[in-house]
Amino acid sequence: MYLTQGLQRALQRHPSKLALRHLGAGADRAHSFAQMAASIARQAAALAAHGVRAGDRVAMLSPNNDALIVQLFACWWLGAVACPLNLRWSVPELRHALADCGARLLLADASQAAAAAELRAACEVWSADELAARAAALEPIADTRTGGDALACILYTGGTTGRAKGVMLTHANFWSASMTRGAELNNSPEHVTLLVAPLFHVAGLGRLIGQSIVGGSCLTLPQFRPETVLDAIEANGINDLIVVPSMLQSLLETPGFRPERVKSLRRIAFGAAPMPPDLLARALAACPQAEFFQAYGLTETAGAVCINLPENHRLPAHAAGRLASVGRAGLGAEIRIVDEHGVDVPRGQVGEIIVRGPMVMPGYWNQPAASAEALRDGWFHTGDGGRMDAEGYLFIADRLKDMIISGGENVYPAEVEAALRSHPAVADAAVIGVPDVRWGEAVHAVIVLRGPASDGAAPALHEALVMHCRERLAGYKCPRGISVVDALPLSAAGKVLKAQLRQAFNT
Repeated sequence: MYLTQGLQRALQRHPSKLALRHLGAGADRAHSFAQMAASIARQAAALAAHGVRAGDRVAMLSPNNDALIVQLFACWWLGAVACPLNLRWSVPELRHALADCGARLLLADASQAAAAAELRAACEVWSADELAARAAALEPIADTRTGGDALACILYTGGTTGRAKGVMLTHANFWSASMTRGAELNNSPEHVTLLVAPLFHVAGLGRLIGQSIVGGSCLTLPQFRPETVLDAIEANGINDLIVVPSMLQSLLETPGFRPERVKSLRRIAFGAAPMPPDLLARALAACPQAEFFQAYGLTETAGAVCINLPENHRLPAHAAGRLASVGRAGLGAEIRIVDEHGVDVPRGQVGEIIVRGPMVMPGYWNQPAASAEALRDGWFHTGDGGRMDAEGYLFIADRLKDMIISGGENVYPAEVEAALRSHPAVADAAVIGVPDVRWGEAVHAVIVLRGPASDGAAPALHEALVMHCRERLAGYKCPRGISVVDALPLSAAGKVLKAQLRQAFNT
């Protein structure tokens, strides 16, 4: 189990097949598997000539593009550890990550030149062009075929609740996660995957790895822009796409959207946030030829451990109540729901989701205490609250740290958010707890409206939304306060940054 194995297999089977194409501002670069492998082998040689050895960390700061993918594989070819960094981070956050992982080198895209200049005191920096130029003058080196329990990546968690932690992921972790997904949904090597989810997050990186393992083709875009994505799908026959619900909504609401422009799509995966039922219904109507499925996993599990299969997303199946589920444990994954003492709770009761399997990380880089807290008795404690039904379907309640305790009652924000999103006036919603003298914490909703807000209509809207929630939820779960914003703060993975909302509204 080594992450260059799929590339080696593709070189035997179809060296001239398209492996990778990048579309960017004025750029259109295509690489066959043979061409990509040659670039990888030479860039690995350039890293080795500079003194990078197996196990050394090489950081990358780049949007999705072909150069970043070649750099990732060059590290694995050499046996080094790739550390792709979050483009949305500030220079101090990037500097912390470089120091934490002990990066031997930072490879920076030209678009990140300003940040790279500020980071030169923390780490040696090469531009992507500099690495390519050094590589062109060298002979390729042989693939070390490093794999198994050797580290492949350190991926930093979002850091939205404190200092980001470096998640150590091995070749075997990524391989196992890809097998878990592939066993549930066959990954056709004939499919062309669009990689627009950031490769510094596990969803995007895992999708690249899964596509590489089967010898499929990838197309990269540097960022998500709805019209550009539609153009890419239409012009390149994209079959496979990973989105968060907000991205899907943007695609459907883009003025240039027409169903015939996305007729090539065969599979649409979503995750990171709940899918509003009305949005899914619109997407199914617009893409009737595509399979929709939801996946649940974490950076610490190298990708999905649960998949809710396409048949549970078709409208006739909604009566079974599984649309809101993230599915059942995938191949190789074990999942339990436990209380604060690690004891299994009855089916249907909310507890902490814990996971075991070969896709689970060995720990956090340089953080033995945090590793010991997360990994106990062979189980990874996710910090997510969830419940499991009698047939093993998992339903996410919320992050346990986001749970609100109001008047002694537990309120899971995701449940309130789902009720709010079902109102026709609400485009998106996030729920947080705010200090309350009487109740300890009060439920506060931050919403984005579908149309322009009107100050005069605010009291009536507030009352209407509370009544809407009361028809669906217990009274203590309903918002006591509602704020309207133009947009919710999102991480690069599409998750709402609730720490920012708590800071803004806990006053």
